[in-house]
Amino acid sequence: MVAPCERSSAAREDCAVTPRPLPKTVVPFPNELLSGWLSRLAAANYCDDAELLAHIEIDTTYGTALDFSIDAAAAEKIASAARVAPDVVRSLTFPAMTPREASLTALMPFQHCRQCSREGLSLRHWRRAWAFDCRVCGTRLVQTLGKTRDEQIPDKLIYRARRGAGMLECAARSRGPKKLRRAMRAVTFAMSLKTFRGDPSFAVQNPRSEVRLFCLAAIAAARSQPLAKAAIISKSIDEYARVALLRAFEKEPRLLAAVDHIPQRRATGAGLMTGKSHN
Repeated sequence: MVAPCERSSAAREDCAVTPRPLPKTVVPFPNELLSGWLSRLAAANYCDDAELLAHIEIDTTYGTALDFSIDAAAAEKIASAARVAPDVVRSLTFPAMTPREASLTALMPFQHCRQCSREGLSLRHWRRAWAFDCRVCGTRLVQTLGKTRDEQIPDKLIYRARRGAGMLECAARSRGPKKLRRAMRAVTFAMSLKTFRGDPSFAVQNPRSEVRLFCLAAIAAARSQPLAKAAIISKSIDEYARVALLRAFEKEPRLLAAVDHIPQRRATGAGLMTGKSHN
């Protein structure tokens, strides 16, 4: 007797690209990412993520990259195995983003909700640099990577960081670049005080909560206190910070001049203190 998949070349091709449906399926959660849904699907079928992708005949090296781009063939395979429509699979990926949004969207999970993660969820908004609270349960998001420390974070810092996160979202989604440029200038200043080297867009996605919170809080603080004034009175400015600030203010000559006077003011202050100590 000839097996069904051996009856014709067309049938063989169908069998090669269409995996057998999984015994169990799970309903996608609103705002859920494809990688998180696939993990829940794997758990429901008593296998791990790699085994699930192998069954669906998708390269396991893709991983979280599927959250950003999935072709029609892969979407069809997943949909067939999970017994859902291909459109459902595609809806679990990120939509087209502007370059500004893309720079503030993490390629890998950098924060999560402790409560919702217990249910295996991985939600889309957790990847945004401006995400601060879980939209499902309202719990403050925590960093995924790095050491988990039960440090006492001041309520004032959390309050300002939450406000700054809202301002960053507004800036990232605004039509013009002015708001985002202003927000990232504040982040650059905060980075200089924390002696954190790197790109400002990465600082607000940083796995170190103290860096991320400080940078988000700076966005809110910059609304009430000009950064140049804050830079001048700061005692934490070193040569690296001066360079970072100069880069932040490079298109604003007046602020540039003010920042460039920081080392001179410090040197003058140090000279006066030395003179007093000798007298």
